Amino acid sequence: MGRIELVNMEFYSYHGCFENEKKIGNKFIVNIECEYPMEVACNSDMIEAALNYSDLYEVIKTEMEKPSNLLENVAWRILNKIKSNFPHITSAKISIAKLNPPLSGHVESSKVILSF
Repeated sequence: MGRIELVNMEFYSYHGCFENEKKIGNKFIVNIECEYPMEVACNSDMIEAALNYSDLYEVIKTEMEKPSNLLENVAWRILNKIKSNFPHITSAKISIAKLNPPLSGHVESSKVILSF
């Protein structure tokens, strides 16, 4: 078993419960870790045997473009798409951070983490 990670992907999206979040949007940082059997890819050195992380990125990008009230919902949708599009992935962990969330004090980010 091996793990592939896509680290600090940046998206500008319109997730949030407040009207101004839905209109103005915000920057989000997404990290994903996926485990899958890598023996064939390691031994063959063939891209066809590896997890195509360009395809993985496109799944994440597509779901980040769909506005949601909650980051929990976005993370859940992404994990479900990963399960259905990449059945050889045995586990995945995603974190989605909203930079400068609309709180009454300075907070760098709020973050949701989900896994399967």
